[in-house]
Amino acid sequence: MTVAAAVVTFALGVALLARGVAASNAAVGLSDAAGDPLSVPRWLYVATGGAAIGASALLAGFVTDRGFVAAIHEWRRDIGGDRLRRAGRLLAGVLGAALVALVVYRGFVGPQLSTVNFAVIVLFAGGRAGLTMASYLVGNAWPAVNPLRAVDRLPTGVVAYPDSLGRWPALAGILLLVWVETTTGVTRRPAVLATAVVGYAVVTVAGAILVGGDAWFRNADPIATAFRFYGRVAPLSWDGGRLTLSIPGMRLVPPVGPDGDVGTASGSADDRLASGLDDVAVAVALVWELTFSGFVTTEQGAAAVRAVAAAGLPPLVIYATLFLGGFAVFYLAFLGAARVAARRVRTTRSARTLAVAFAPSLLIVAAGYHLAHYFGFFVSLSPTLAAALASPLSAPANPVVLTLPAWISALNIAFVLGGHLVAIWVAHSTAYRLFPSRLQAIRSQYPFVAVMIGYTAVSLWLISLPTASPAFLG
Repeated sequence: MTVAAAVVTFALGVALLARGVAASNAAVGLSDAAGDPLSVPRWLYVATGGAAIGASALLAGFVTDRGFVAAIHEWRRDIGGDRLRRAGRLLAGVLGAALVALVVYRGFVGPQLSTVNFAVIVLFAGGRAGLTMASYLVGNAWPAVNPLRAVDRLPTGVVAYPDSLGRWPALAGILLLVWVETTTGVTRRPAVLATAVVGYAVVTVAGAILVGGDAWFRNADPIATAFRFYGRVAPLSWDGGRLTLSIPGMRLVPPVGPDGDVGTASGSADDRLASGLDDVAVAVALVWELTFSGFVTTEQGAAAVRAVAAAGLPPLVIYATLFLGGFAVFYLAFLGAARVAARRVRTTRSARTLAVAFAPSLLIVAAGYHLAHYFGFFVSLSPTLAAALASPLSAPANPVVLTLPAWISALNIAFVLGGHLVAIWVAHSTAYRLFPSRLQAIRSQYPFVAVMIGYTAVSLWLISLPTASPAFLG
């Protein structure tokens, strides 16, 4: 009954919101899709989406059978072996090395036109969109594809990685990469993009040699960290050398040790996705970077930047303030929810512990955002991507870009709302792992649900707006 009600609520929300809404594309400079005017008032559209998330949280609260809740997130099926993994890693490694070499070469010597340059098409349509979608829809293939992992074969580990740094370097790298993508024109200037790839490779190899490959890629490398976090949403994973199938998103429910600490259950290091506030910040950053990219590529966002710049403030200062300030607001809002939850349930668990435990649920929200921003982009550019991969040394004479049907806008809304609904369930399962009292488990979720409703409202508002090139960055 509860599941049926949740499905009906979700379907009605999508039916109301779907008319006339188009997603903004966060990949600046590669698409100029525009949104049609809304057929319903925007405030009603946004409020309906937020209400759907709130209703789903209330409905989830009626599911109090701990055995059923545990059965959902603990369900696993063994479907493969280590031999398949070794063969796949070898093939993926060779393919990754070839693609990186071609990206650098074609970025420098290929036509300096983003719509036909191999480097831009492969990195943004194939990597930023396609490979990232595959990481949370299927499984994380980046460790196998990344050719820089070969540095592990060299003498590494000159110094020990400082535990006090945690994953803060990876967070800084993620924010830096988003800033580079947004402000430097790498999506429109192939030579600049190739230079950035070379710079990333140099820093990665030097860092891996300095502190060891495993420590670097788990803690400091921004791309590996982002893919690892996204990969925990996926149904497929490697567990003890075996390919394992689980319900999508359910591996985000954190393990709880015998002493009650989050992330200390026995198992491999991969079982402990989040263990500190640095991991909370990474999860929030993956949500915020798509929100930021979505805002600056809308007509309203560009108009807001121009209005502030008219007062005499440099555009890059405006973008930096918006970027870092917005991230701080998102991050502090989530930490604030943890503090409110700790006070409401009167638990001995600290606000920090609750933030760490509930943060993985944000990754499903981020996956839904990413899918809404990039699904149509990937589908529309898929013929161009296929042509570039088929003939990497020559630019396509007539690049084909598919025109998407209007119903794609309904999918974008479904992706956002669907991600939030699954995140609500993950938060529900997490609460039941943390608290022995059902009342505590239910009440602990409310502050986090409130924050998610806020995230939902912002995201739905953004994908309802017509897109435009960012102001002053053309």
